Amino acid sequence: MRMKWKILGVVAMLLIATPYAMAAEDAEGTTKTNIIMGCLLAVAIAGIASAIGLALAGSSAVAVTAEKPELFGKLLVLQVLPMTQSVYGLLTAILLMMGGGLLGGTAKVDLSQTWIGIAAIWIGLTVGLTGLSAINQGMVASASIASVGRNPEVAARGIIFTVMPETIAIFGLLVAILLMTGLGLL
Repeated sequence: MRMKWKILGVVAMLLIATPYAMAAEDAEGTTKTNIIMGCLLAVAIAGIASAIGLALAGSSAVAVTAEKPELFGKLLVLQVLPMTQSVYGLLTAILLMMGGGLLGGTAKVDLSQTWIGIAAIWIGLTVGLTGLSAINQGMVASASIASVGRNPEVAARGIIFTVMPETIAIFGLLVAILLMTGLGLL
């Protein structure tokens, strides 16, 4: 629980720093800076949450595998599931960079409109915050791994339970894609 507050504290500090990032002299530079900040928020928050979820599930998987090495394959599937939120953050960052012309192409929007950059920050924040579901997913995966250690027949049920918290992150990614489409970034 403390880690969630630390993550939210970092996000708050980044949002407080946003007006300073927007103090660039030209509007295009400000928009690009804000697109970069949106990418940072999506990748960093979702990535940290995935790392925590992976650690929670991984510690359980190591313990069960030590006693029952034949369950490695089933446990690996459960352990790796919290990583998908970081993939959503990465995908969001790539799409934002492509839309803003930061990956070698031309921008798909007029970068002199600073509100595009502010929207990119909120898009990144949406994906990052919904990516916090990876922590809870790691908790469910840990319990599922312990259950599979006791009864290998429940592996499929454990996967179903473990995937459920991820739907929140999928909703965040969907909203981000719809927003980027509506803003002309895609």
